Amino acid sequence: MADTPAPQPAPAAPATDAAPAAAAPVPESRPHVVEFLGVSKRFGDNTVIRDVTFTVEDRPERGEFVTILGPSGCGKSTVLRLIAGLRPHHPATAGTVLVGGKPVESPGPDRGMVFQDYTSFDNRTVEDNVGFGLECQGVSRRERRARAREWIAKVGLNVDRDAHKYPAALSGGMRQRVAIARTLILGPRIILMDEPFGALDPATRLKMQELLVKLWREAEATVFFVTHSIEEAVYLGDRVYVFSAAPGTIVRQVPLPQSDAPPQEKQRDPEFLDIVADLRNTLEKYQAHITDAVD
Repeated sequence: MADTPAPQPAPAAPATDAAPAAAAPVPESRPHVVEFLGVSKRFGDNTVIRDVTFTVEDRPERGEFVTILGPSGCGKSTVLRLIAGLRPHHPATAGTVLVGGKPVESPGPDRGMVFQDYTSFDNRTVEDNVGFGLECQGVSRRERRARAREWIAKVGLNVDRDAHKYPAALSGGMRQRVAIARTLILGPRIILMDEPFGALDPATRLKMQELLVKLWREAEATVFFVTHSIEEAVYLGDRVYVFSAAPGTIVRQVPLPQSDAPPQEKQRDPEFLDIVADLRNTLEKYQAHITDAVD
């Protein structure tokens, strides 16, 4: 029988000076847009909010719409003013408020606020009111006029008819459109809205809700929106924070379904109505606690 040839050793791998392949870089985490860590605020002996903790993550190219519900006096507006860095609510008595991963020290251009009151300069036209922030930034008259007129149209006002009016000649809904345009023209990363539609009639309020959703999607910002209307909170929000009675703290956080339906249509949807009823039960429970405490 023929001998089986012995196996030959495998040839050695050629020498190389190349370094081992580097591991793929780990994506750098983005700081949260807003973070509250055990935040409390007291005015003298009165505690307005207590141990409020939440996180709103950065959602690039989309943003998030956060609505806030709760009984009157529970500190909802205090939360907005702490984010904005507005005194006397800022700074917090205890805990930490972070915006973009950094402690809030003062107001800044990354945060814009719209109040319930129709804040405007009575001696300025609509065009000059909308362009006021750009004027403060040193933007040229020509550029701020062009950008102001663009935003006047975006919020649904008639540029030719309304741009040169003064606030006294405007309805409440028109003045709030001016306030929204004056805020959004600066491109804030965070938009803080304190019951901006609370004084409007029901029909105008629905139109403003639909407009706000459109503008928010274009802005790709994060919105914090305080309201007493459960229907408004559910229509607008990606999620809602429900606060207890004062001292306010978050008792529920509810994710909300989104759709492109106008508010009149969405508010007839069975899922929408179920969520509204559920949130109403929660608020009534905490309202009952207030009544029991008073009795």
